[in-house]
Amino acid sequence: QVRLQESGGGPVQSGGSLRLSCAPPGSYVMFCMAWFRQAPGKEREGVATINSFSITTSADSVKGRFTISRDNAKNTLYLQMNSLQPEDSGMYYCAADIGRVACYMGRTFGSWGQGTQVTVFS
Repeated sequence: QVRLQESGGGPVQSGGSLRLSCAPPGSYVMFCMAWFRQAPGKEREGVATINSFSITTSADSVKGRFTISRDNAKNTLYLQMNSLQPEDSGMYYCAADIGRVACYMGRTFGSWGQGTQVTVFS
């Protein structure tokens, strides 16, 4: 387990865009990486996953608006968020795991970040 570091959150007007980044320390190579989010008073929900072959999954609520990607050379995960809405507000967490098993939001992730806040205002 390692502590991941997210960045890129902040306030944004409805309809705007943000790009989140996440990187593990050193040269840890994670097979499966993902973004989760949690709004106040709600359970954490999966947003998107990507494996080292760049095969992705995403929640229905963000399809067509959010894009998960990774740069294996830089060992960095990204989440491009477009057409943001107030309901997208929350703490966004990066998660990752080295286990080479199915990469989907319901699997176990051994490493997490502390989160980056996204606030979408009308």
